[in-house]
Amino acid sequence: MKILLWHVHGGWADAFVRGAHEYLLPSTPEGGAWGLGRAGRDWPEAVREVDPGSLRDADVDLVVLQRTEELAEAERLLGRPLGTGPGRVPAVFVEHNTPREAVPNSVHPLAGRDDVLVAHVTAFNSLFWDCGDAPTVTIEHGVVDPGPLYTGELARLGVVVNEPVRRWRVTGSDLLPRFAEAAPLDVFGMGADGLPDALGLGPDRMAVVGDLPTRQLHRRLARCRVYLHPIRWTSLGLSLIEAMQAGMPVVALATTEAYRAVPAGAGAVSTDLDLLVRTARGLVADPDAARAAGEVARAHALERYGLRRFLDEWDAVLEAVVTEGPRAAAALPSGSLHAGPPTGAAPPPRERTPA
Repeated sequence: MKILLWHVHGGWADAFVRGAHEYLLPSTPEGGAWGLGRAGRDWPEAVREVDPGSLRDADVDLVVLQRTEELAEAERLLGRPLGTGPGRVPAVFVEHNTPREAVPNSVHPLAGRDDVLVAHVTAFNSLFWDCGDAPTVTIEHGVVDPGPLYTGELARLGVVVNEPVRRWRVTGSDLLPRFAEAAPLDVFGMGADGLPDALGLGPDRMAVVGDLPTRQLHRRLARCRVYLHPIRWTSLGLSLIEAMQAGMPVVALATTEAYRAVPAGAGAVSTDLDLLVRTARGLVADPDAARAAGEVARAHALERYGLRRFLDEWDAVLEAVVTEGPRAAAALPSGSLHAGPPTGAAPPPRERTPA
């Protein structure tokens, strides 16, 4: 089918556009939030940049929305309302984010609509958003495997975070000095240049690597001994999954979806900061233990967040939305849509540390 979507969440789209459809991305000379197009990403030929003004004649089969303001913009460009029924264009709203206010009583912006499917990217999001009568599904992330890149040659902790100064407690930036006691930090991502000064950390404790192209990021990050995920309140950073698939051991706050994403034996997941710092220090000091934990992380991430599972689930949902409507998509058998632990796996412990 022919799918319209804006380039909003590049990491998520990197997996989504690798399906068997045609993907139309609005592109304008100025780029920006409404015309970014491919933005130079190495995506399949089926991902086409289009002039927004041409969409009225593009015969779009379905719209994938990621921002509430896209509802009105899509209707304006297509010249047709979104939803179900004659003359309407089917739509799915992908909810990437955790609620930001009034938790746990946050009402989703689409809670009053029953004609647009809300697709959550994590079980945590589904649990915490009050979606009212809106039809919903949960399709967990899929990631393009970066490959077993881990070398761990640098006795450092790697962190990937965007705008850590502005977002501060949300991204756990205030916690980084504690982890810098265990090992020096390499910080990747946008807007991190002012972080060392904001934390009072010298170059011996923190280096800002900055925003790198995806492949360069993966290779450079995988040289660090341990991946640190200090995030307090975001959905589920794809950098965590990518680091695991690259074979990195993980030290993460047990907040939002991270608890379900990181398996036992892959490092440590806890809300106990002392435990996390001790684990980070121990893994940095023991390269063999770090590598073994990274192998556990990679095997789990490939199984749970593999690209094939992700695309198959999306295909089932998109087909149901277009042919039968959002209620039918929401009623699909849960076993076909929700990733889980391997059959026969024991329940996970409450806190996870290396054996």
